[in-house]
Amino acid sequence: MRIAAIYDIHANLSALEAVLQEIRQARVDCIVVGGDVLPGPLPRETIHCLLDLDIPAQFIRGNGDREVLAQMSGVETDWYRTAPEQWREPVRWTAQQLDTQHQQLLEGWPPTSRVEIPGLGDVLFCRDHYRPHTR
Repeated sequence: MRIAAIYDIHANLSALEAVLQEIRQARVDCIVVGGDVLPGPLPRETIHCLLDLDIPAQFIRGNGDREVLAQMSGVETDWYRTAPEQWREPVRWTAQQLDTQHQQLLEGWPPTSRVEIPGLGDVLFCRDHYRPHTR
């Protein structure tokens, strides 16, 4: 079984399409989308592309996805309150581009995903969520 794990897409549709072309050429059996599909410049189009895959996929909610979801719900997280404006603005803008169907989709993405890989066993896919940088 061949698995592709793709992380940190950040709604960059052209980069995603290039990666998906390579994944198809590699004849991958399953894709784990490991979070941070959002925020980014083409959120609706990127989500649509991922939902339209011809390869089975599992999704994990990343910290970017979590922040966009919080904004959609009218919640300001600790991260959002303390982040520089240049990090908050893309989160806010992305949240404004999405609707309640996108919100429900994001709410359904778990923080981890397990895939049973023959010969290897149960493999856990997860993210290292945001930790403040110190200087």
